[in-house]
Amino acid sequence: MAIPDNVDRTAPTEENRLIERGPGFAGGMRELPRHLNPATVGAGVVAAIFGCTGPALIVIDGASAAGLGPAVIASWIFGIYVFGGLISILLALYYRQPITGAYSIPGAALVTAALPNFSFPEMVGAFMAAGLIVLVIGLTGLVRKVADWIPFPIIMAMIAGALIRFGVGIVDSAAAAPVVAVAALVGFVLLSRFLPMVPGVVGALVLGGIAGAATGAFGSLQGGLGLSAPVVTAPAFDVGAVLAVAVPLALLVIGAENAQAMGVLMAERYRPPFNVMTIVSGLGGVLAPVFGGHNANIAGPMTAICSSDQAGPDRAGRYAATVVNGVLFLLFGVFAGVTVAVVSIMPPELTATVAGLAMIGVLLRSLRAGFAEPRFQLGAFFALVIAMSGVTILDISAPFWALVGGVLASVLLEPKHFRARKEEAA
Repeated sequence: MAIPDNVDRTAPTEENRLIERGPGFAGGMRELPRHLNPATVGAGVVAAIFGCTGPALIVIDGASAAGLGPAVIASWIFGIYVFGGLISILLALYYRQPITGAYSIPGAALVTAALPNFSFPEMVGAFMAAGLIVLVIGLTGLVRKVADWIPFPIIMAMIAGALIRFGVGIVDSAAAAPVVAVAALVGFVLLSRFLPMVPGVVGALVLGGIAGAATGAFGSLQGGLGLSAPVVTAPAFDVGAVLAVAVPLALLVIGAENAQAMGVLMAERYRPPFNVMTIVSGLGGVLAPVFGGHNANIAGPMTAICSSDQAGPDRAGRYAATVVNGVLFLLFGVFAGVTVAVVSIMPPELTATVAGLAMIGVLLRSLRAGFAEPRFQLGAFFALVIAMSGVTILDISAPFWALVGGVLASVLLEPKHFRARKEEAA
């Protein structure tokens, strides 16, 4: 992902270092209070709501269907949300970029589908093996080398194709729950037009929530708040589980989640620390399984929300949205004992509508960046349509194959563009 000319080259990363340096925690903490405003707080809340509803239900439903007990499921939730929240807080404060942590959503679907085939200790061993694979790849510095080689239009087209489903989600939600979706759209338009200092997604969340409550779209809360007691599961390493779960999970983390997050940040003119994002995703993938979590890594969709213009016009302050999201993730993980009750309340149509509205700016910029110049247009097209397709091959999701297909198409059909780029670099 070669850095384009419009990227802010004053951003605090050093490409010749394995561990890229940032401005540091002291500056991030000092500047944080003045960047906490309705825009950053609103974007952080929206990202947290998105991450704590549907994705959590994938884990909860899959683990329950496999016969895991409530204590183990609560510990799983604790692992992925607490460590995901810590990743957000630490990287956002150190780099002052909206680098947001969570866990792999397609990875959750992958591992819950494999649960009936292995014991839970064997699954935990596979989770740890996946984290180690990601960590080793990050420590080699290979990710930055690959990222520098992939043409920028192809990665931007992949981002557009991966995020288009959120835009389509608005339409689907309007068809399924028109009152809730239309109210959310009205709230978005009103704030965007008449109160632009507050992000439109806040208005969407408020009016959509009111409409949901009025129409009975919210579920009923069952259970009470309580601190969860994390359960430590000793790993057991099984070759079959490593091959079936660890390898595809590691590829998902690098090829889907991290690639999306890196591309989104570049689309918003940040200079992401490629190596550190991979290394931290590996460390999260090793630590979260201690409590049964399948991984904790940099997350694509939440990074997109927190880095978008809905987090405010000041790009330098959008990292505050990621800090807010991280704190909410931490709380969600600590109170994991009530997770099932909490995530079942929100109408899924409201969550989908608000998330789609939050992605508009990133989606538009990705489309422009992918097709703004004549080079690598065929590769960008193939990357776009493959990512839009949602295809899964060998348990690896579409964003990874979009990069592979886009690069392959350009190598075969546009070799002169690679030659021209090499001559310019020389």
